[in-house]
Amino acid sequence: VQLVESGGGLVQPGGSLRLSCAASGFTFSSYTMSWYRQAPGKERELVAAISSAGGSTNYADSVKGRFTISRDNAKNTVVLQMNRLKPEDTAVYYCKGRGSWGQGTQVTVSS
Repeated sequence: VQLVESGGGLVQPGGSLRLSCAASGFTFSSYTMSWYRQAPGKERELVAAISSAGGSTNYADSVKGRFTISRDNAKNTVVLQMNRLKPEDTAVYYCKGRGSWGQGTQVTVSS
């Protein structure tokens, strides 16, 4: 199983970023996929999850209405679109699938 995140970076408050996770080594379309984040000194927390076929999603209360999770089972990718970013969204964002984790991508929201 391999999960590779991309798309992190530095953005100003109110800005947007699009994170992508490329998956390989397992039957991607059979598994729920999730995004987690971990800020310095805090526990890793669930940000968003999407069911195997993409018909069901759930979000942390802190990101509802700002973040959107989606997937493309033909391309084995899961995307987290993040809008109206806040400084408190600063964290390392991780993709999770089939019990495995990606290496993480840093998102920093700062002016």
